[in-house]
Amino acid sequence: MSTIVTRTGWLAVLAVTLGIFSLMTSELLPVGLLTPISSALGVSEGTAGLMVTVPGLLAGISAPVITVSAARVDRRVLLAVLTGLMAVANLVSAIAPNFTVMLVARLAIGVSVGGFWAIAGGLAVRLVPDRHVARATAVVFGGVSTASVVGIPAGTLIGDFGGWRAAFAAVGFLGLVAVAALLTLVPPLPSTHSVTFGALPALLRGNKGVRIGVLITFLLVTGHFAAYTFIRPVLHDTAGIDSGAIGALLMAYGVAGVAGNFVAGSRVSRHVRGTLLMISIALAAVMALFALPGHGPVSGTVVLVAWGLAYGAVSVSLQTLMLQAAPDAGDTASSLFVAAFNLSIALGALIGGLAADGIATTAVLWVAGSLALLTALTTKRL
Repeated sequence: MSTIVTRTGWLAVLAVTLGIFSLMTSELLPVGLLTPISSALGVSEGTAGLMVTVPGLLAGISAPVITVSAARVDRRVLLAVLTGLMAVANLVSAIAPNFTVMLVARLAIGVSVGGFWAIAGGLAVRLVPDRHVARATAVVFGGVSTASVVGIPAGTLIGDFGGWRAAFAAVGFLGLVAVAALLTLVPPLPSTHSVTFGALPALLRGNKGVRIGVLITFLLVTGHFAAYTFIRPVLHDTAGIDSGAIGALLMAYGVAGVAGNFVAGSRVSRHVRGTLLMISIALAAVMALFALPGHGPVSGTVVLVAWGLAYGAVSVSLQTLMLQAAPDAGDTASSLFVAAFNLSIALGALIGGLAADGIATTAVLWVAGSLALLTALTTKRL
């Protein structure tokens, strides 16, 4: 019986992982398609970056709002509804006649991402035995990294061969598959307790570890997405890499990211401070190396893979930090974390767009490197 329960629990974990994979692929899909979308819809690449800023902003807002307002809703039903909303929004994006319609659809994607992630982050403890919780949490957050290794590169390749609209349609259909998996494989998960809006600022005020965790999340993720949102023009301008090779290089980046996720997942529960310090220093070094002149395709690829390895460890490390800081308030801590993470995606994309349009493409790398260094200094306060 124990084996059957464990197997059933892992199938549920994989369904949740597929959901978060499809959502994160959806949120970040424009990264690999920024140039063709901006050209087709008649906007600059900096303005097109709003396709990442807008859902990030809405995800940051919806994480605490949905956590509180839907506190009594069965978790399985809520995850399926949010994933379905994402699927429909992507199908609308695929037929968007102009940039305004695209941004409206991206609003819905932001709502889905924020609500899903805030709930999914702490579900492993309810799906598998205690001895498997750490591994299951790493698997769920592996969906974030796998979105980089499979989702974004695959979307980029589909966009290169079939057009960017086909890429959005493919993610929309993937979302429908994820809905079916959630409803079929995840057991009913009634809400176990309620979260109030007052609990969010109370935890932030009363828990130093949570405050530092939110600040680290803000600095690290803002810096990363200031640069990563514009990875396509960065690779072209700094390393002379042709557009046709971007999809394959993002695949290499994502493979490294998945490796980083599972390496961190195996050690972060015991060494969370050291892991985050190593990540932030590595990202600062990568950004500085990328910004230096003289890169060719080979050296640019090596630095990109190092970037993926370092950043792949971020999600599981930050989530672990927040849960360790507030072990008795996991939903509340996760909600604050997801809000900070996604607001930082939005801010990073916005800052990167201003830097890319107003200064130069390489300016986004110096912004990212500076914020990574500030992250390292903040991590020492843990």
